[in-house]
Amino acid sequence: MSRIDETKPFLPVRFAVLTVSDTRDLAQDKSGDTLAGRIAGAGHLLAARAIVRDERDQIAAQLRDWCANPEIDAILSTGGTGLTGRDVTVEAHRDVYEKEIEAFGTVFTIISMQKIGTSAIQSRACAGVAQGTYLFALPGSPGACKDAWDDILAYQFDYRHRPCNFVEIFPRLEEHLRRK
Repeated sequence: MSRIDETKPFLPVRFAVLTVSDTRDLAQDKSGDTLAGRIAGAGHLLAARAIVRDERDQIAAQLRDWCANPEIDAILSTGGTGLTGRDVTVEAHRDVYEKEIEAFGTVFTIISMQKIGTSAIQSRACAGVAQGTYLFALPGSPGACKDAWDDILAYQFDYRHRPCNFVEIFPRLEEHLRRK
């Protein structure tokens, strides 16, 4: 069973939030606001925030730029994970990933099923790692962003979470580059 080990220190993580939309701007970005609010509320840092159009090359370029930035530890994108022709966020993420975190989509679907039933199959939420940075592609609804953060990411980005978490393996994400 998961738990928070209060004897360990909290370590803040530096997040970037990317909204993928052809129609939203920052004033209308409720999903981005949801993520930014939860990041700050948990004691983490919002290092960057942007909105890009539903264009695979633009999404991938922004993800790569942020992965190359040593001031960003994790990227949360919202939008473009559905099934329509303009939904290309998942493909852009996979263009960038070095490794995919396949269980994230499964766990997200299980959580979504409890809230929206079989409609959960319409999301292609995914996650991966690139250049020592975690990347998560979340659906574009504030509710889905809330569920992903509250039920998965808040725990995995808390160093005190046991039995394990993403924060404690940050130093090992690029160990293959140090191998001789």
